[in-house]
Amino acid sequence: MKIAKSLQQIQPSYIREILAAAQTQGVISLAGGLPDGESFPLDLMEDSLNTLAASPQLFQYGHTAGYAPLLDYFKQTEQQPGHHSAIVCTGSQQALDLIARAFLNPNDIVVMEAPSYLGALQVFGLAQANVQSIQQRADGPDLAQLEAKFATGEVVMFYAVPDFHNPTGVCWSLEVRQKVAQLCIQYNVTLIEDVPYRELRFNGQALPLTSSFCPDNSLVLRSFSKIATPGIRLGLLTGKTDWINPLIKVKQSSDLHSSVPMQAVLLDLLKHPNFDKHLAKLRDLYQKRYLALTEQLSQKLPAGCQFNTVDGGMFIWLTVPDCNTYQLAQAAIDNNVAVVPSAVFYQQGETVEPALRLNFTNASESELATAVDRLVTAINESCKPI
Repeated sequence: MKIAKSLQQIQPSYIREILAAAQTQGVISLAGGLPDGESFPLDLMEDSLNTLAASPQLFQYGHTAGYAPLLDYFKQTEQQPGHHSAIVCTGSQQALDLIARAFLNPNDIVVMEAPSYLGALQVFGLAQANVQSIQQRADGPDLAQLEAKFATGEVVMFYAVPDFHNPTGVCWSLEVRQKVAQLCIQYNVTLIEDVPYRELRFNGQALPLTSSFCPDNSLVLRSFSKIATPGIRLGLLTGKTDWINPLIKVKQSSDLHSSVPMQAVLLDLLKHPNFDKHLAKLRDLYQKRYLALTEQLSQKLPAGCQFNTVDGGMFIWLTVPDCNTYQLAQAAIDNNVAVVPSAVFYQQGETVEPALRLNFTNASESELATAVDRLVTAINESCKPI
């Protein structure tokens, strides 16, 4: 059989490929968006996991929208409007796929910041959407460019990660959130707000969801991979019930429903009296690792390199002197440190800022120090001096 034309346009995930190389013995990985494995709250999940066999009903087919007690919990804690509802997905990545399949036709326009999340670029590419990019600034998207796109009247969706953006770590200001919401309402554009890192703020005060200013013009994607474990493969998608119902229909044809036993375990975890303590410890750990990485970079980076400061999340964005970032990433691997080149976060043909995405959550402080030494060697070998 011939591969579908839509799939022929999709490149394999460079990050998945580099993660394979990163597993080689001796390589320190700053590449993947991996949470710290030793911090998984398995102790808080232990009782639930051990008692699953006493609940055989959890192993029967379930409702496509999700495990009813879990949906009830979200209804209360997320304070959803009465005409909104939710669907539990097999990770928030599936939520993106469901949205694209339910609401996009070939050549529909989707606006994204550049650079942007590789997984979203792949999903919208597979849907054959016309993805158009706007620049990102230190406090969020370029609002003038965004309004110019919206004003054409042809934009269907705006996909964004306002809290600790992947890959840059940027967090939108309150003013930007309010303005984006106002533009979505004014031009009838749907905001796809992806918030997998929202609970990982370790500095400053939490800001309202952008969707809270335009609840009827938005769909919100939440993930439990970063605050529970990635292996449970659970995410949540919320929005108007009129929009959730078509997504349920698509999910029915996709996988029937997400794992019911894991949904029950997740519910117990979220309700556990020590879950907030787990989150606090996780934020504290990630802040220490972030500070360790940025201290090393500040001391050791060669001229022409700069990195952004962040208040949470999992990534920082390191700009480097002009070079081929793929070659730089390979030089880094050759020096036993894995990083992700900026080029993978841009659409083909776009102007790429020479940069690297660095993850700080999955390596110890001593490993981060060694990783920076190795990375500096690779930069000196691969990049032109300023």
